Amino acid sequence: MPNVLIIDDNEAVATALEVLLSLHEIRSVHADSPRAGMDVLAREPIDLVIQDMNFHADTTSGEEGVALFRQIRAEHPDLPVILLTAWTHLESAVELIKAGAADYLAKPWDDQKLLATINNLLELGESRHQLAQATQGERQRRSALERAFDLRGTIYADPASEAALTLACQVARADIPVLITGPNGAGKERYAEILHYNSAVKSGPFVALNCGAIPAELIEAELFGADAGAYTGANKPREGKFEAADGGTLFLDEIGTLPLAGQVKLLRILETGRFERLGSNRERSVKVRIVSATNADLPVLIAEGRFREDLFYRLNGIELRVPPLAQRPRDILPLARHFLPEGKRLGEAATRLLQRHPWPGNVRELRNVMQRAALLAHGELIEPADLALPMPAQPALTPSDEPDRACIEAALERCGGVLAQAAAELGMSRQALYRRLDRLGISRG
Repeated sequence: MPNVLIIDDNEAVATALEVLLSLHEIRSVHADSPRAGMDVLAREPIDLVIQDMNFHADTTSGEEGVALFRQIRAEHPDLPVILLTAWTHLESAVELIKAGAADYLAKPWDDQKLLATINNLLELGESRHQLAQATQGERQRRSALERAFDLRGTIYADPASEAALTLACQVARADIPVLITGPNGAGKERYAEILHYNSAVKSGPFVALNCGAIPAELIEAELFGADAGAYTGANKPREGKFEAADGGTLFLDEIGTLPLAGQVKLLRILETGRFERLGSNRERSVKVRIVSATNADLPVLIAEGRFREDLFYRLNGIELRVPPLAQRPRDILPLARHFLPEGKRLGEAATRLLQRHPWPGNVRELRNVMQRAALLAHGELIEPADLALPMPAQPALTPSDEPDRACIEAALERCGGVLAQAAAELGMSRQALYRRLDRLGISRG
């Protein structure tokens, strides 16, 4: 049951509030002075405060109430406070709302309005508590993952990335081939490195080959090596990638571009562990862990006759999908900040633009954008113009200049659920953030 602290020196007012709250299953505690109220806050958990502004019958200045409110804010920055007084002063109300007051109501109050405000604030408080617990759980999982495995410095915050990294670490020690799928620029090679450096052959070499960057007539020599004279320009024996990766991992990127002739020979070495250099009759043997990657739909290529089905099943012992950046939005800002050099920081408007961009080029595009922005920025603050990104079709801000759901959730994530910090980062008061959360109906459990 939620617990509300009523700080008011008028016994009749306090009793009326206690009865109203008890009828709606809300527990309350009464303190008849600012000092008594602070004592209650020091010794027991309170979810919300309703405080009077005037504690002496001969004054209507509200100075003691203002002092009490500021003390509560200083010592309990996330505790919602409703100000209640018979003497309303518009300037005082505006000042204290800006300072973080949840609401400012006049006596006599409207029961329904007061209850609605209380219930909304209590629900937000519970959601904030659940978010803090969930965030703590995420941090503990990430910390455990980072302690147990070598993540190669991967920057991530999104659950989709956490799931992919967890799977990579789980299968790293298994002696089976892994096929990494995902769009260009999403970070497939980083996942291949994670697979290698957490495997049983991590002390061996990690060798990468982009199959799409090698001319078809040279791919066999790249993979298997060549003896002197095997082709024009081959003046001396050449070691192939399989030999270079012996005892370690061979990462075959863009495997879908491998010519059919190369696919046949690759299939043979995967089945037997033996191969011949181009231009040689001598068989050689290697033991290599194969990790491959593609941005292509291999089953479609199989149906079109451009990729061997038997090779696909040899490579696809486990499929590890790396989601595009657009599907892991919580990664955007941590990565953006990581790519910025020291002394540069993101402005609020630039932050929102980054979150709204679709990122068709994924992490590679984000890295290029941030490196360019760091060069274009005139000062330490990165502005939207520095990013050189197209403006979204819809305005980045709502007509009331309030952040949207994605922006708020990202700020809450970065600030560990601390609303005071999130509000400051979003450039709004805590009370404005409360109201925005309520209107959006954000569920953070």
